[in-house]
This record gives sequence, C-alpha cells and structure tokens, in this order.
Amino acid sequence: MALFGLYLAAAALLVGAGAAKARRPGDTARAIAAALPRLPAPRAARVVRVAAAGEAALGAAALAWPARPLAASVALSYLGFTAFVLVARARGGPLATCGCFGRPDTPPTVAHALVDAAAAAAAAAVAAAAPPGWLPAVLARQAHHGWPLVLAAAVLAWFAYLVLVPATRLAALRANRP
Repeated sequence: MALFGLYLAAAALLVGAGAAKARRPGDTARAIAAALPRLPAPRAARVVRVAAAGEAALGAAALAWPARPLAASVALSYLGFTAFVLVARARGGPLATCGCFGRPDTPPTVAHALVDAAAAAAAAAVAAAAPPGWLPAVLARQAHHGWPLVLAAAVLAWFAYLVLVPATRLAALRANRP
C-alpha cells in the first residue's frame, strides 16, 4: 500500500475538479468539442456537467471507501484523462485548456499527462491490493491513526494542483514574453 497516499490525493483531485467542472462546464465542453468535432458544444456542456458530477461523486466515494471497484474506477478515469490530454497535445490545434478545474487554467501539457498517469498507476495499485473497510478503519491501522498519511496525501494533492494550474500559467506567460 505504498501508493495509498497518492491514491487519496488522486481521489481528492477528482472531487475538486469534478465539482469545478459541474459548476462551470464551458471550457471542458469546448475542449471536448474540439477533440470530438461531431459533438456540438451545447450538447458537450450537458455531457460535461453530468460526467463532472459523476467524477466528483466517484472521488468522494473512493475517498470514503477505498475498495477494489472504486479504486479501479479511479484508475480508469485517470487513464481516460491521460489519453485525452495526449490526444489534445498530439492534435495541436486550438485547444488551450482542458478545463479540468472549470476554468481556462489547465492546458494539456506533458506534466498534466504525467500527473494523470501517476494517479492512474496509484489507483491501479490500490485496486490490486485494496485494504478492507472504509477510510477511518484503514487509517486506524496506520501509524498515528493515519494522520501522517492524510497530511502527505493533502500535500500531494496540492502539489498536483500546482503542477496542473499555476505552473502551466507561468509557462504560458513565459512563452508569450517578447
């Protein structure tokens, strides 16, 4: 269970990103419409809102009960995100953001794909060796009732957010400097 902290961070990011996209689906809908030209933007926005609510619910459920089916679903979600980011990067085109946090802040970068792939790997590892019980029971079996693990997961989630959002904004600003 060496990757359990990263799994918790990944599930927490699903909650945050899903809630943000459900509130503001526009940028993600435009990204999906750019990647899938047959899907009109208004319909994409409805799809994003529903999928984002499901994403947030999956993240919350995976946090509360890190069972095999939920951990596997988190892994599949992040594999899908990794594929989407890689396709968006390969196509080049007008896609400036994937809208992962409900606003134009997360362009599809190599770092973004790596974060998604690491989250998928951690979730797959947890799915392979899922601990029994819901999160408080799992944490009770950890050193100091799991508080160091929870703190590490929170720091990992914050670091991943920084890689996905402010760091990409700084890179974009640097690239546009004369």
